[in-house]
Amino acid sequence: MAKVNFYPQGKSVTVEEGATILQAARKAGIVIESPCNGVGTCGKCKVRLDKESLNNVVAGGKHHLAKAEEEQGYVLSCEAKIYGNISVEATSNQRNSTLKILSKGQSFDISIKPLIKKEFFNTENYTKVFAGDKELGVEYGDTREKCYGAVVDIGTTTLVAAVVNLKDGSEIGTASALNPQAVHAQDVLSRIKFSSEADGLYIMYSEVVREINSLIKEIVDSKGISNKNIYEVVFSGNTCMAHLVTNTNPQSLGKYPYTPEINGAVYLNAREHKIGISPIGIIYVPPIISAYVGADITSGVLASQLHEKKGITLFVDIGTNGEMVIAFDGNLSATSTAAGPAFEGMNITHGMRAGQGAIEFFEIDEPGGISTKVIGNTKASGICGSGLLDVVGELVAHGVINKNGKFVEPEASDLQSALKERLVKQEGKWIFKITDKVFLSQKDVRQVQLAKGAVRAGIEFLLESKGVKAGDVDKVLIAGSFGYHLRAKSLINIGLLPKEFDGKIEFMGNTSKSGGQAFLLNKTYRDQLEKIVKQVEVLELANFKGFDKVFVRCLGF
Repeated sequence: MAKVNFYPQGKSVTVEEGATILQAARKAGIVIESPCNGVGTCGKCKVRLDKESLNNVVAGGKHHLAKAEEEQGYVLSCEAKIYGNISVEATSNQRNSTLKILSKGQSFDISIKPLIKKEFFNTENYTKVFAGDKELGVEYGDTREKCYGAVVDIGTTTLVAAVVNLKDGSEIGTASALNPQAVHAQDVLSRIKFSSEADGLYIMYSEVVREINSLIKEIVDSKGISNKNIYEVVFSGNTCMAHLVTNTNPQSLGKYPYTPEINGAVYLNAREHKIGISPIGIIYVPPIISAYVGADITSGVLASQLHEKKGITLFVDIGTNGEMVIAFDGNLSATSTAAGPAFEGMNITHGMRAGQGAIEFFEIDEPGGISTKVIGNTKASGICGSGLLDVVGELVAHGVINKNGKFVEPEASDLQSALKERLVKQEGKWIFKITDKVFLSQKDVRQVQLAKGAVRAGIEFLLESKGVKAGDVDKVLIAGSFGYHLRAKSLINIGLLPKEFDGKIEFMGNTSKSGGQAFLLNKTYRDQLEKIVKQVEVLELANFKGFDKVFVRCLGF
């Protein structure tokens, strides 16, 4: 047995020799972010050891740290096996309280017709609470003025909660956080694998419920209302998240024919799922389109009124997953691609979430000088997704990166001298220095190519399936918290969107949340969208001949 001390947390745990530092941390309740679920590919679970502790671990594996990091005592906690007592400094991967998460999304004029209603009986001096025609329970006295609902956008990476007054539709408040599931598994596929076993499912389910309850409590405490007067919560998220938040094993989503265990348009008992609202409250999960096009996209269809639009409109939700819907005079076709964690900065050398110290804006001027914007107006410590696409887009536009995605040879190019000076070799490979400590590597560029190639290929096939050319599209709606922080210029520069979309792009924001609020405030949308979802044509890209060729073609800039 070996003893592991974690600082500055001041926690200790005893483990079997041969266990990894990451396993020890989880046993001790220490959060070390491990987006790849400990398979050694993301390089984000770095911890630091002193010289004595380094002698008692065996490190190394798939992901190699830079020499400078190794010299400072850093190891990957998922790969470093313990063979003696050690002390571990675990500070760099703690959850970021400055995380920048979008809570607003475009919507439409909603007439207030909530499912929840109250009726006061004067003689008996009590109030009955109804969900439609079904009586949920009875409250003492006249409580008609206290009638609230909640919406939770359950994203793969982030959570956004809102509490709404069901009498007038006003938003009481919002709160957001990192989805705690992300520290165990970053993307949907790794989360499905993690949750296919009972222990993994319990971790995913219990942690997301705990965080949802924390967000709701944060809102009600700050506004002086009681969570006992919240009678319904709408869960808007992708299909995998809908499974995990309802304690449903998502294993079937990872196997052909990819059939969901739940299809949405369902009501659940909030008390049974330990959701911190009224003990008589209910949960509503909106209709699910397919295994990889979830209720969050259904909410987006509702918020954008995609089914009502004339002409050709393309709706794209860009994130860890890339979901897209094309509307042809209101007729909808949908598909999805696995963009991967690059847009979240998770497999990028200096990638990080959109928190303090993250470069979120990058631009090159004509003389070759650069300007950046850093979240928190502090010294840059990394690059978040929007900054990453800006950096790559600008480097492509100014010839630093060629069409194949390679850095050009500075001496054999006609780059401005200011840009040439930023192209330097590290361990025999070209990198582009953004600051003294933050750079973009050739591997990072490849990761962006893979992510953008997947989304672009999905768009190409969706257009092709309807016999539509890029120039025929009337409007392009970009949804999602991540998408809202992007610039049309960067999306076109890197080729994620065709150049024909220039001038047609509109950023919608968090339509998963705003559409969820529409479901909450007007019950008639539920039946309406359930019918629409059943008519959506779902295109499985894996079934299309030539998808691989299109994907490879879409990798180029």
